[in-house]
Amino acid sequence: MRLMLSYLKRYKGLVFLNFISVFGFALTELGIPTIISKMVDGGVASGDREYLMKMGGLIAVISIVGILGTVVLGYCGARISTAVTCDIRNDLFEKVQSFSHREMNQLGVSSLITRTSNDALQIMNFMNIILRTAMLTPVMIVISFTLIIMSSVRLSLVIAATVPFIILGVVLVAKISGPISERQQTALDGLNRIFRENLTGIRVIRSFNNDARETERFGEQNQEFTNQSRKLFTLMSSTEPLFFLLMNIAAISIYFIASQMINQSTLQVGQLMAFMEYLFHAMFSVMLFCLVFMMYPRANISAKRIEVVMNMTPDIQDEISEEKTVSDIGEHIEEVVFDHVDFCYPDGEEAVLKDISFTAKAGETLAIIGSTGSGKSTLIQLIPRFYDVTGGRVLINGVDVRQMNSHELREHIGFVAQKANLFSGTIEENIRFGREDATDEEVRHAAEIAQAMDFIMDKPNGFQEKIVEGAGNLSGGQKQRLSITRALVRKPDIYIYDDSFSALDMKTDALLRQALKSEVKNAVVIIVAQRVSTIMDADQILVLDEGRLAAVGRHKELLKECPLYYEIAASQLSEEELQNVR
Repeated sequence: MRLMLSYLKRYKGLVFLNFISVFGFALTELGIPTIISKMVDGGVASGDREYLMKMGGLIAVISIVGILGTVVLGYCGARISTAVTCDIRNDLFEKVQSFSHREMNQLGVSSLITRTSNDALQIMNFMNIILRTAMLTPVMIVISFTLIIMSSVRLSLVIAATVPFIILGVVLVAKISGPISERQQTALDGLNRIFRENLTGIRVIRSFNNDARETERFGEQNQEFTNQSRKLFTLMSSTEPLFFLLMNIAAISIYFIASQMINQSTLQVGQLMAFMEYLFHAMFSVMLFCLVFMMYPRANISAKRIEVVMNMTPDIQDEISEEKTVSDIGEHIEEVVFDHVDFCYPDGEEAVLKDISFTAKAGETLAIIGSTGSGKSTLIQLIPRFYDVTGGRVLINGVDVRQMNSHELREHIGFVAQKANLFSGTIEENIRFGREDATDEEVRHAAEIAQAMDFIMDKPNGFQEKIVEGAGNLSGGQKQRLSITRALVRKPDIYIYDDSFSALDMKTDALLRQALKSEVKNAVVIIVAQRVSTIMDADQILVLDEGRLAAVGRHKELLKECPLYYEIAASQLSEEELQNVR
């Protein structure tokens, strides 16, 4: 509830207008029966035209006020609920953008999608009900019960005996529905997770002929979601007939007592008509209020799930030093220094990087190689602060990256991830993702350097060719070259290639590296690679072994002095190539 109230404060004017419109609606629903009952009890002579015109005009005015109140009530409810949900989704998305890899892994992508879509939708539906019903029903209940008591104290006792049963039933339903709603949303998380995995991994599933297995897995999770939803909807739908049963019992009791009172001339027919109208509005308002109360646990579960995300503190915090920031480390980055760096994942027990020290200078290419799981990708992710070091320092021009604004820091970096991620849109839009204001000439030049121009121009629409979701219409090598193009058009001071040449053939790899030399000659270039041929010309090669720096040197030096590097090279190069080097 705190979440919803905090957002409602942004729309105080509309909320106040919504509240005022409630009285217009209540005036129509309760005012007209009161006037008609007085006309019936007072008697209307056939010739009393003036009285009829007066009462008719009063009813018309009240009706117009009621219509306006209903329209304004609906407008304000829709406007506020949709605006609040829009704000929640925007704030939630912005919050997720600030998360480090740890928070993303902790919550899960599928769960974040559910919280942004379905949980926000539950809040919107509940808030729309609140603004149209919860604000209206208290007013209707108070006025209706006041008029009921004023009409007949004796008959009102029947209502007083019925209401406690309704309230008791509502409390029981609310207590039961809360846990069911939580299990329903958790089941929906699982459903989204399986569906997402199936869509992204459809080729793997088909290649292993596991379609039936995945269908069964989805069916089991879908059945769990269905079971929880059925329990919830059955519980909610059972309350309405029980309520009307109580209402009908109360009505029969009232008619029985009223008939005796009319016979004794202690109650008039018009009063009974008005009383039943008041009863209907009072009991119906109680029912609506109870339904809102029963919907609350479900909305509250969704609000709490969103609050978990909103209240989560990201690991990566911008602690800007008053002495140094990105803006005053110089216009050009000269070096990146790892100073006795240790790193352990937040949920890990053992450090994956231990006492790593090296210097990467502008104008030089530094390569990183090692066995699988040695910490190569983890190492370079410390530079753009995807994670922060747990020991030691990462320095850029002598400034600790933890003293830099992460947004400004990343403006200096062109990062090409191990897995090439492209977005739906055109090829040009994906390249300009690196720098939106890049000129057409700069885009074409970057594509030429990345050896992407040939396959782009072979496309029917060239740079305007559409890339489908997941880039399924491009090969692995084409996706990598477009990712490299995206980094090149950015013209950063630091280039980081995380095994970004693995899908390229040897010829394209060689041509790309040759073209890159002149393009990045003034920048810091760091390459993570599995292929020795990709890093043979590097100015400095780091060999990692189980998170430790096993050796540093050039290709020829390492072949002679580092057994691990020689072992890696021997598995990829011919004996003749090795002998020529040695």
